Amino acid sequence: MSDQEKSKSAKFGYELQATDGLARRGEVTTAHGTFQTPAFMTVGTAGTVKGITPEQLRSTGAEVVLGNTYHLMLRPTAELVDRHGGLHKFMNWPHPILTDSGGYQVMSLSGLRKITEEGVKFQSHIDGSKHNLTPERSMEIQDLLDSNITMVLDECTPYPATHKEAADSMRRSMRWAERCRKAFRDRDGYGLFGIVQGSTYEDLRKESAQSLIDIGFEGYAVGGLAVGEGQEVMFEVLDHTMPHLPKDKPRYLMGVGKPSDLVGAVARGIDMFDCVLPTRSGRNAQAFTRRGALNMRNKRHEDDHRPVDDQCKCTCCTQFSRAYLRHLFRAKEMLGPVLLTIHNLSYYQELMAGMRDAIAAGTFKTFQEEFYRLQEGGDIPELDGDFSHT
Repeated sequence: MSDQEKSKSAKFGYELQATDGLARRGEVTTAHGTFQTPAFMTVGTAGTVKGITPEQLRSTGAEVVLGNTYHLMLRPTAELVDRHGGLHKFMNWPHPILTDSGGYQVMSLSGLRKITEEGVKFQSHIDGSKHNLTPERSMEIQDLLDSNITMVLDECTPYPATHKEAADSMRRSMRWAERCRKAFRDRDGYGLFGIVQGSTYEDLRKESAQSLIDIGFEGYAVGGLAVGEGQEVMFEVLDHTMPHLPKDKPRYLMGVGKPSDLVGAVARGIDMFDCVLPTRSGRNAQAFTRRGALNMRNKRHEDDHRPVDDQCKCTCCTQFSRAYLRHLFRAKEMLGPVLLTIHNLSYYQELMAGMRDAIAAGTFKTFQEEFYRLQEGGDIPELDGDFSHT
């Protein structure tokens, strides 16, 4: 039996391999291979990570990507993707894929959608065509895409929300979660994740977590955060949510975030993350480094022969200078966003690998202290005017 055939017959599962405080190191097994946790899932909304090839993405250390039900159902349609062998084959990514349910995108349409107990009726932002996204239809679409990790359809509660608004929204999501569980097609190597809602209210988060556990899922996500509440509030919500989630299942914090968000959430027991920040920032000249974020359009980089980060082993940092990156962005050359996207994703993957190693070694607290020390210290000193490169 080939490795691919073995992978296809593998049971979906999570193995907890080490802990350090609340931080966890583990491995998720899917029909398209395994990925290590804590994991950062690169966002490939429309079946592509903007500006880079799958081979370039793999070179950053990425093991799993995220696709989007809403965007793919509209264009090119889930049925077309299915006819072309599923999303793995269609985008040439033979590794694990998670798809979000489309709920967040639909909720953000505001005037173009109507929420009912049945689901969400909305108009496409592309051509105005009308669609009806129900829990059952969301499961069908994600099945057609051949997603290894399917997310339940939920209502992303806006922030801020009153207790009643948050409770009504959360309880509807729990009813939808039960319908998703019934509609999901169980098969080896594939899993369905529930999503904890409840805004910033501790009692609602606890109720939501228990409702999902009663239904039973292969993993549990924390949703409704990174919507404007700020890092302090987000961490507070995690502090009173995580104790109610199973220890033997993966935990996913949706839509997060900045490097400091990732480190703080791992310290609270989160295993999986996704965010557009490293790719979107890369397209807009912002580089993430161990010494904080840098704006590569700044004049200080104009004649600087040094790399963005001298400890980074990515293509951008080993082959190109800050001066060249600045030139590319100022000249509006497409190579600038490509290189900086590769760098940012490489930095994020290096950060996750560093946390995994530290948890396994029992040195996560020391890792955190060094992370914050370097971030707060800022960028390396500006060159003093001697721009010669020897």
